[in-house]
Amino acid sequence: MVKVQVSTDELVAGRYRLLEGVHHEEGREGWHGQDVESERPVTLTRSRLPAHLREEAELRTAVRITRESEALGLVCPGRVSVVVDVVEDKDFLWTVTARPEGVPLSALLGHGPVDYVRAARIGLGVLDVVGAAHQEGITHGDLSPGQVWVEERGGVTVAGFGLMGASASPRVTAPSYASPEQARGEGGGPATDLWALGAIMYEMVEGRPAIRDRGGLEATFRAVERLPIRAPLSAGPLSPAIQGLLRRDPVERVPESVVREALTRILKAELDEDSMPTETLPIFRDLDAPPARRVWGKVPLSRPVLLGGALAVTVVCFAGLTAAGGLSERGTSASGPAPSPRVSATPSPTPSASPSSTVAQQAPSTSPSPSSSSSASASPSPSHTLTEDPPTGFFRYTAPQGFSVELPKGWKPVRTESSADGSYRVTLGASGDPRTLVVTYSTQLTSDPVAVWREVDTSLRGDSIAYERLGDIRAVTYQGYKGADMEWLSTNDGVRERTFGRGYLIGDHEGFSLRWTTPAADWDTTADRAALTTFLRTFKGGSQ
Repeated sequence: MVKVQVSTDELVAGRYRLLEGVHHEEGREGWHGQDVESERPVTLTRSRLPAHLREEAELRTAVRITRESEALGLVCPGRVSVVVDVVEDKDFLWTVTARPEGVPLSALLGHGPVDYVRAARIGLGVLDVVGAAHQEGITHGDLSPGQVWVEERGGVTVAGFGLMGASASPRVTAPSYASPEQARGEGGGPATDLWALGAIMYEMVEGRPAIRDRGGLEATFRAVERLPIRAPLSAGPLSPAIQGLLRRDPVERVPESVVREALTRILKAELDEDSMPTETLPIFRDLDAPPARRVWGKVPLSRPVLLGGALAVTVVCFAGLTAAGGLSERGTSASGPAPSPRVSATPSPTPSASPSSTVAQQAPSTSPSPSSSSSASASPSPSHTLTEDPPTGFFRYTAPQGFSVELPKGWKPVRTESSADGSYRVTLGASGDPRTLVVTYSTQLTSDPVAVWREVDTSLRGDSIAYERLGDIRAVTYQGYKGADMEWLSTNDGVRERTFGRGYLIGDHEGFSLRWTTPAADWDTTADRAALTTFLRTFKGGSQ
């Protein structure tokens, strides 16, 4: 195994500071770091530079890697680590990405094997991302546990696209996961990614690699090419899928559609057997479960939610394919924000409206400084008739869950979570738009909305980066119901964000919350002020 010694006192390319090592495998190491110029958190991965890349110009290498990662960022938003910089350092290549959520799968495996259900869930998430890449004509070619990031709620992010691609050269990083055709120097295509997926799931359930590292590239490649693989002993119903993926002839490997069906069947069978009880299943076995009482925006992790965490990757990826027009252009950048919709800052109140047809609300006031606590005060806003035409640039959206709200054109659900007790959370937004609206329906709330937000405040102080509450938690009356508002600042992927939250009760223990999050620098723009005003005036809960 290659030991890479890097001083954390030195800056990579004079710009990136290494903070904490997060994974190490043959030919590759990763760190959490910081871009000292923008102060944004990043992840840096140093890989042994393949021979064919050493012969290419640095600019050509960087352009290819960034273009492939950007193309897939459009197809699978939030599920691919998009490369923001590429740096060559002698025989190694640094790739810099925005910091993914969760932890590397290699770190998870350091705690021992996982059960076959969890392996199927993670495997399905990986399969959906690489499957979307294959539809774009992109092969990963370098999958390993260090390239898969797993969130606590089951979401999967895949890193490392663009380094190897469909190169004719054998890969030289993490050779234990190379396919036999790569070990023979024949290059590879989508079938090589399927082999690597099988090897990853094998290690998840068995607690050891299908082919162990032999201490050198050539020795490990010979083992991959020649040594038989023992049938997995702890894979349960996952065993046929794993063994089908680990067939040495790429033509004989089971296709993606068959593997996806098998993994989905395993997860659905597990739901049926357990009668879908509500329980928390964290990634690490030694993590404590959260308290049973629910707070605004906190949906307990039932098995349906965990299944959704894996299946939602398919929805996101194929929704991204639709948004990108099927096949995205390789040179298209995903970094530019979408144009803000044209909206009116203060929609006109209805000339005559009866109390039963209007929604009274209180909206937060705005101030030039997002960090000023005085900006947290509330002031009344005009009432609004739900049946009147939406403002310019908005449309009326009715969710399958039953709630409705007027949204900026182009917005849609980007993530949905649900629980066996009927609670759910829906995140609404648009690709390229940094703003989001999160609608949560909860069934286990306390009777004091202010106290509920206090619990959220405590949770955010421990979970969020650079969290700062703005002003006091304020009791309000919303649509005739008892409610409360809270505003705060936090940092996400290096961007300072501001969030306004409104929660209100519609029964003894049930209620809704709305969370509007936007870059703090944009808080006082006409478009953002009008969007929040419109959300609060037009929201209608499905259980009301």
